[in-house]
Amino acid sequence: MSGPSSRRPAGLRAPDKLVFLLSLVPYLLEQRVVDVAEAAAHFGVGEQEIRDAVMLIATSGLPGATGTYQPNDLFDIDWDSFEEDDVIVIVHHVAIDDAPRLSAREAAALIAGLQYLSALPENAGRASLAALTEKLRAGASSAPSRLAVAEESADESLATVRRAVASGHRLDFDYLNARGERRRRRVDPLRIASLGADWYLQAYDHLREDVRNFRVDRMSDLEVTDEPIGDHSGRAIPETLFQASPDDLEVVVDVAPATLPLLGDYLADSTQAEAGDRLRVTLRLSHVHGLKRLVAGLPGLVTVVAPDVARAAVADWAEAGLAGYSDAPGDPDPRVTEA
Repeated sequence: MSGPSSRRPAGLRAPDKLVFLLSLVPYLLEQRVVDVAEAAAHFGVGEQEIRDAVMLIATSGLPGATGTYQPNDLFDIDWDSFEEDDVIVIVHHVAIDDAPRLSAREAAALIAGLQYLSALPENAGRASLAALTEKLRAGASSAPSRLAVAEESADESLATVRRAVASGHRLDFDYLNARGERRRRRVDPLRIASLGADWYLQAYDHLREDVRNFRVDRMSDLEVTDEPIGDHSGRAIPETLFQASPDDLEVVVDVAPATLPLLGDYLADSTQAEAGDRLRVTLRLSHVHGLKRLVAGLPGLVTVVAPDVARAAVADWAEAGLAGYSDAPGDPDPRVTEA
């Protein structure tokens, strides 16, 4: 037997039923008049389940100032339409208009994010982003502030990288790696990914003859060539930037317990030991240079214990910072294996 009633087993668990009811009420209010069969098809449930939910809604409401339920404190439906024609019409509702709304500041922050997404080449002309922006403006508690999203220094390079990926042509550029070494590279661009605030290009590197990650803000003098990329359909391209490797460096650190969830991607295993008021754990990193960024992101909360090369790298970086050295590009994310 097929149909809505066969798509979901009878008897929802209490949490599922609550989510279902919270979704059903706004749907019914938006539709105004809807057949039971249509509502069942929309939610993928049986028609009797819709009827039972409507009956429950009709006994729900918000008690008045006396703490008791008066007629206007409950939902009400058109019972004749419901019982005779199997049609749902809510003629009185309560509490829905008192639902929390986004503040002007919250709406402005979300709209700024949508403006940034709208500016990306792959989102050009997408009506859904514009529609969502207008909904945020209309749904805020007051008029959101007008914000402008400033372009980052890497935006021009990112646009060139996107063009190379979209056109399927090889890309030449100068690359400054985490060790401060600059070299001209030729790659077959495959995919663009972001990690935090950083953008990376995953590409087949003709120098290394393998897939490598390149941080966009470390790329300069980019040139999209006329030469099409090779066939990489049979090559395994990692879905994530961070890939564990036998060559990874294991670093022992003492961390404040509250920071442990932030280090989940770095943990080599689940082993923990108490070190005073801190926990001693082992992190897995692609290279020691990226450790500086991790420590800087959690100031005073991470102490490098071993190996000595890791302690020295962090100490030298800190001393250079104190000396006012600030011209080098930012360090890479320690989870990402760069070329």
